[in-house]
Amino acid sequence: MNEHYYAMILAGGGGSRLWPLSRGSKPKQMQKIAGDRSMFQLTVDRLAEALPIENVYVLTTAAQSVRLSAQVPEIPEENFILESKPKGTASVIGLGAVHLIRRDPDAVLAVLPSDHFIKNGGLFTELLNQAYAAAKDRHIVTIGIEPTFPSTGYGYIEEGDRLDYGFPIHSVRRFREKPDAATARVFFDSGKFWWNGGMFVWTARRILDEIALHLPDLSAKLTAIAASIGGDGYERCFQENWDAITPTTIDYGVLEKARDIVFLPARGLGWNDIGSWDSLFDVLDADADGNICLGGERLSIDSTGTLTGTDDSGKMIVTIGLRDMIVYESGNAILVCPRAEAQRVRQAVDQLKAAGKTERL
Repeated sequence: MNEHYYAMILAGGGGSRLWPLSRGSKPKQMQKIAGDRSMFQLTVDRLAEALPIENVYVLTTAAQSVRLSAQVPEIPEENFILESKPKGTASVIGLGAVHLIRRDPDAVLAVLPSDHFIKNGGLFTELLNQAYAAAKDRHIVTIGIEPTFPSTGYGYIEEGDRLDYGFPIHSVRRFREKPDAATARVFFDSGKFWWNGGMFVWTARRILDEIALHLPDLSAKLTAIAASIGGDGYERCFQENWDAITPTTIDYGVLEKARDIVFLPARGLGWNDIGSWDSLFDVLDADADGNICLGGERLSIDSTGTLTGTDDSGKMIVTIGLRDMIVYESGNAILVCPRAEAQRVRQAVDQLKAAGKTERL
């Protein structure tokens, strides 16, 4: 383990595409989807072989930090870095970096989602160690996931030249947005494109330099916040500057413009972002008819490829003659939709927000 290696877990999201399983009071990262540990707990567990628990930091909201801390009380309370409202990944990653560089000017940061599924933990540790070595050379490092099908739901990394390290690592020729079906097929067949899994490793200094270069307004506000860390005026200074930030993502704001980006090809990682209801069929065990039960009891009659579930263990869901459907009950909301339409769940969430029905979210 290296004392200068830190994890920054992004845990402030809501996971709206898994509504109503994922809701404001208990978002996806707090849910026990893939076993008896929550997605957040599994994320922390995977880091055990790469860095000590005191080097794990969590970027989240004040409301979520209490529940996340209760799930992994070993993480020191001061390692929860709080944002008052979402301002995009560039802002929150920059916020984490100004805190960490104050603790350790030589800090190397692994920026990781809190809600992804990874089956091969040993390979993940190996990739983290390789990424550390490359990041120490001032590279921006990401992990490219080997595609298993021509997905239109992920962004892609275009493979460039191999670098001179003792492990496979390539330059990033460019990042590509989520493609249409025909382009995704071309990417997949070429063997030169990898899914962008949203995992990054860099030094705190390198990412802050990139933010200063490409997002100078954000950099100025982060600099002001950094100057107040540890002082009595931190909360006021933070809030004044945070409220004035224009949200942007790290991909659009920095990575699409930065140079010297490399990626580690991850074959056999068993990665899934669990980004939709349909993706659960790639992660969870199904019965002989391809059905999955995610909570409660189930009685299935002549039904195939269907997921049912409830957060009330005392309830039973009965399906008769269903094919490739999602049926999930949570509190005051029930979702019923074909698996092929699972990506449209976010539309329902957006409409509920627009109608002011926050009690359903």
